Amino acid sequence: MRHTKSHTGNRRSQHYLRKVVLFACDKCGESKPSHVVCGNCGFYKERQVVDVLKKLTKKEKKLKEKELAEQEKGQKEMNAEELSKK
Repeated sequence: MRHTKSHTGNRRSQHYLRKVVLFACDKCGESKPSHVVCGNCGFYKERQVVDVLKKLTKKEKKLKEKELAEQEKGQKEMNAEELSKK
């Protein structure tokens, strides 16, 4: 069956691209879509869901562990500063 131009246009009006909204990960601060496991650290809602280090080589694993340790140390320092301000 043939559709009119207006019918086709009405159907295609929903084909536009939506802007992707990114949020910062609570654990590492990396940008990610909401309600998605962080690809950088593997955390979702303050729980580790995916073991990111499992798939890495030995050298990459050491570098990643070092980065995560530095990030945790930085967050602990920030929390300590916030507590001292109160």
